[in-house]
Amino acid sequence: MDNHFPYRLYLVVSEDACLGRDIIWVTEQAIKGGVDVVQLREKHLNTPDFTTSALRLKEMLDGYNVPLIINDTIAVAQASGAAGIHVGNSDTPPSKIRQLWPECGTVGYSIEYLEQLYSPEIQHSDYLGISPVFSTLTKTDTVTEWGLEGILNIRALTSKPLVAIGNMNAHNARDVIRAGADCLAVVSAICSADDPAKAAEAIRNQIEKAL
Repeated sequence: MDNHFPYRLYLVVSEDACLGRDIIWVTEQAIKGGVDVVQLREKHLNTPDFTTSALRLKEMLDGYNVPLIINDTIAVAQASGAAGIHVGNSDTPPSKIRQLWPECGTVGYSIEYLEQLYSPEIQHSDYLGISPVFSTLTKTDTVTEWGLEGILNIRALTSKPLVAIGNMNAHNARDVIRAGADCLAVVSAICSADDPAKAAEAIRNQIEKAL
């Protein structure tokens, strides 16, 4: 991936989020609607099953030249040939990932406290996940709701690409981008939509209007 993270609509997908529908179908529809980077987040699968899912997903993504990011698990990221990995506060820190996986293309790092911006770990990450911007049922293990003001504050303190996550949808996409986010990470608004392609397109259109 390029260092400037040239992506606008970031899908975070899992079997659970797809509500029983095929994860490959949901993701492919989302790409057709404007998603340009995908993270596979499977907190409830063991490593072999997670790897199998990642390999299936990557095969489809390669056909669209869309990169795959793996949440948390280095072994799965390596085995699937993923473009990178995304980690949070309780996961392996970015500096350690760089040691364990020197050829890793991209490391994303979730920011839940403003103090994290002063951590040396920031220097080992390629983009920052701002989590969550708004409260959401898909991110229940976080303590800070950043809001638009939080994005503005973070934007003033770092030049790192910012990926906003937490109840992102077509109604708030424009405001979040204008507050300083470079990219929106979306879960439910696309994965659980009746028409994932149409849902992705609606969000992408709002992002483009904000640029």
